[in-house]
Amino acid sequence: MEETRHHVKTKEKTGSLKRKDKTCLTCTQCGQSLGCKQSLRNHMTIHTGEKPFTCAQCGTSFRRSSYLNKHMLIHTGEKPHECDQCSKTFLSAPELKVHLTVHTKEKPYSCSLCGKRFKYQQSLKAHQKIHTGVREFMCFECKKTFIRAEHLKQHQRIHTGEKPYMCSHCDKRFSQSGDLKAHERIHTGEKPFTCVQCGTSFRRSSHLNLHMLIHTGEKTHECDQCGKRFLRASELKNHLTVHTKEKPYPCSLCGKRFARQLNLKAHQKIHTGVREFKCFECEKTFITAGELKQHQMIHTGEKPYMCLHCDKTFSRAGDLKKHERIHTGEKPFTCVQCGTSFSCSSSLNRHMLIHNGEKTHKCDQCSKIFLRASELKSHLTVHTKKKPYSCSLCRKKFAYLSSFNTHKKIHSGVREHVCSECEKTFITARNLKEHQRIHTGEKPYMCSYCNKTFSLLGNLKRHERIHTGEKRYRCDQCPKSFRQSVQLKKHLKRHKRKKLIK
Repeated sequence: MEETRHHVKTKEKTGSLKRKDKTCLTCTQCGQSLGCKQSLRNHMTIHTGEKPFTCAQCGTSFRRSSYLNKHMLIHTGEKPHECDQCSKTFLSAPELKVHLTVHTKEKPYSCSLCGKRFKYQQSLKAHQKIHTGVREFMCFECKKTFIRAEHLKQHQRIHTGEKPYMCSHCDKRFSQSGDLKAHERIHTGEKPFTCVQCGTSFRRSSHLNLHMLIHTGEKTHECDQCGKRFLRASELKNHLTVHTKEKPYPCSLCGKRFARQLNLKAHQKIHTGVREFKCFECEKTFITAGELKQHQMIHTGEKPYMCLHCDKTFSRAGDLKKHERIHTGEKPFTCVQCGTSFSCSSSLNRHMLIHNGEKTHKCDQCSKIFLRASELKSHLTVHTKKKPYSCSLCRKKFAYLSSFNTHKKIHSGVREHVCSECEKTFITARNLKEHQRIHTGEKPYMCSYCNKTFSLLGNLKRHERIHTGEKRYRCDQCPKSFRQSVQLKKHLKRHKRKKLIK
């Protein structure tokens, strides 16, 4: 107490004649007035950083015994406070009190300066300090100041590394109770924040707020280098790396570099093998919550991302971005060798194989090699002749689901891809792209033997068979073979005519 006396000023507090005069104690460090010595002692621990009450289980220390008692409930798992309206249970009475406002929606305390309303008087008092500028709680490590003791406490965990909140499902620890709550919803599947426009639910209110921008279409974040606008600040931040090309976060294990620390952390889990996010439908596990969320849309059929041009919906934001480029005509990925531009990076990567001529995908049945894995996959159907996907309308069969889905659009009449030059419509983006080469004169496919160029990959393949002499289409009725399927079809008609004559 000797140390405390150095920080105390005493003054007489005058009141009613019926009540005994009281001595008011004032803290010399921040000027706060306190009614008794015990209150002063408790208050001084804010400035001294003293935490005399320690948890025997995890070593976390606290300024007050009441804080320690509340903390112990985390270890016991006891939730003694039950809501009488929905039977949900809570660790502490304040948590229950906060929860009850969900049912009552009452906010009786109003700020006289800005009109903002609060459920609790304590919240109002904390808010008013924003207007007064009083930041009485200071971090001794970095001298940063805070309006509330709670904010200081949360901040100090950055320095101490303390994570007092443990998940009861997987033992993962967190520095803030809010992060624990959000994390536990991964295990419980609870999504309390629902969009009133489309019914999509979210684990966090911040995720709902971001989602709402999809409906409003508002793009408030503008790049100061190219003027491009984005829905979210995070999208703008990602975009800026296109201009800076900066990747300051390297992986210590494989050397791969990342533009964001968050991406590095997610990548490092590949090396550790930690897959903490589990799908309750099929038990599949994932490295990140984002991957799990995208996967769950397979089960739910949810497509929260809607195109502002044609109202088509998508399960992934990335797929929406690629689709919108059909409408805008944007092609941000350009080949440095021939100047051809593409709407997505994967298309550019495939295109680059044309220039380097490297054929790395080999058929294990006939040793033929291909530029792309997709070409090898298509080729393998020559050997297997499997076509598991059948159209219920015309009974046509397909080797791949993607081909089957494209075919179904012929029956539905959906032709969403429009040529900006002549307004002709197409079923697939690929068909539109091939058509646009009529207008542009682009011929991106070059023969590796004579340098002749073609607008279609199929035409290049047929041409190259002139040089190689390959005749892949064999007649099953005679030894003859052909370079093109159309030649084989014509030939088969001759056999058919001969049989009819006989």
